[in-house]
Amino acid sequence: MHQHNVEHLSFQVEHRDPQTQARAGRILTAHSEIETPVFMPVGTQGTVKALTQEMLEQLDARIILGNTYHLFLRPGMAAILALGGLHKFNTWQRSILTDSGGYQVFSLSDIRKIKEEGVEFRSHLDGSKQFLSPEVSMRMQHALGADIVMCFDECTPFPATRAQAKESLELTTRWARRSRMEFDRLKNTEHSTGQAMSLFGIVQGSVFQDLRRQSLAELVEMGFEGYAIGGLSVGEEKSLMYEVTEFIAPQMPADKPRYLMASARRRI
Repeated sequence: MHQHNVEHLSFQVEHRDPQTQARAGRILTAHSEIETPVFMPVGTQGTVKALTQEMLEQLDARIILGNTYHLFLRPGMAAILALGGLHKFNTWQRSILTDSGGYQVFSLSDIRKIKEEGVEFRSHLDGSKQFLSPEVSMRMQHALGADIVMCFDECTPFPATRAQAKESLELTTRWARRSRMEFDRLKNTEHSTGQAMSLFGIVQGSVFQDLRRQSLAELVEMGFEGYAIGGLSVGEEKSLMYEVTEFIAPQMPADKPRYLMASARRRI
C-alpha cells in the first residue's frame, strides 16, 4: 500500500442506509485508504499487543491507534522526534490516529488535578509530576506524526449531574479552541514535519441531549476535519450509549468522518 500525496484527509460517503442513516464511505490519508465503518486496533504504546505489523497487514488493517499519554511518558517526545515520528518508530506504513491523552487523565482520577491551564498528574510509572494541556498534547501528537490528531478534552465521568456535565463540556470547548490554534500554528512553523495531519473535535455532554447538541454546535463553529463522540463507555448502561449515539450522530456534519470513542470500541 503506497503513500498518497494529500494535504489532509478526504472523506467520501458512498452509501447511506435510508432507514438507519448508517454510512459507508472512504477516508484517504497520506498513508492509506480506509473503508468505513472500520474497527481500529489499539496500539497503546505504538504497537498492537500480540500482533506483528505483518499480521496486521495480512488482516488488512488500514489504521491503528497510538496512545499519546503512554508515549508521552515512554519513550517520550524527544526520542520519537529523533526517530522520525511514530510511523518510523513502529515501522507501520499505514494510517495512525493518536488520542489526546484526555481519557487516560480521566482514568487517573486519584493522581491528577484538572485546572483551566491543563492537567497535573503523577506518572503511573515512577510517580513523577507531569503536565498535559491542549498545547502539550498537540505538540506531542505533532511529534508522533499521526494522520489523525484528537483535540485535548476532558472525558466527562458517569454518573454526572447536568451542571457537572455542562461545566465539563465547556472546558472541553475551551480546550478544543486552544487545540485548534496550536495545531494550526504547528503546521505553519519551521518545525513542521511536513506530514499531512487532520484534527478531530470531540463532542461531550454526558447523557444530556441538549448538552450534546451545544457541544457539537460549538465545535462545528470552530471547524474540524472530523468529529468524535466522546464520554461514552465510561460506566453507563449500553442502552444509554446507544441512545446518545442515535441522537447526536445524525446531527454531525454529513461530509465529515464520525468517530465513536469508547474504552472498549474504536470505530470510525
